[in-house]
Amino acid sequence: MRARPISRDVLVEELAELISGRPREQWVRVAVDGAPAARPEALADELVAPLRLRGRPVMRVSAGDFLRPASLRLEHGRTDPDAFYEDWLDVKGLRREVREPLDAGGPGRVLPALWDSRVDRAYRLPYQELPRGGVVLVDGTLLLGRGLTFEVSVHLWLSAKALERGTPGGERWRLPAYERYERDVRPQEAADVVVRSDHPHRLAVSGRAAG
Repeated sequence: MRARPISRDVLVEELAELISGRPREQWVRVAVDGAPAARPEALADELVAPLRLRGRPVMRVSAGDFLRPASLRLEHGRTDPDAFYEDWLDVKGLRREVREPLDAGGPGRVLPALWDSRVDRAYRLPYQELPRGGVVLVDGTLLLGRGLTFEVSVHLWLSAKALERGTPGGERWRLPAYERYERDVRPQEAADVVVRSDHPHRLAVSGRAAG
């Protein structure tokens, strides 16, 4: 699929238009997926203001706040790429606390964060009510292909060389997991919008919903 060059500002505006174009009587669950080197959290943060300007209430959620406890996450060691791929994200928790409350007929009460992996304990945050028609922006890595429902999915794609350059030495053990994700999930085909992000100032966009 052909990619067209796009500036960061125009990308944010186009994504905000795409998301806000969803029916206003429904919640909109948005995934901003990408390896940490692509900084998916930054793009998710940038979407908040333009969506609110378009009249959409917004809640931010990071998949990094839905990791499993260390006893489960690190059962096979701290540098196992297969465990990182399969066991780190608490998919059931993310589905239960973020996705399912925003299903049609759901209560709209979302838990913004579940597990603080830095201290390995629950956050104990209160639930937040997202008004109908609101948007939840979920950033994270390896989010697609896990049975999580998103009305709009954005994947920040990096070439293998850019991914290796952008991954700190202490995290390069994760590279095989990203390769597996590319091979098994094919996020460039699975996502609604794909942003080629090798060069932060020379982005390109493609995908089913990218126009």
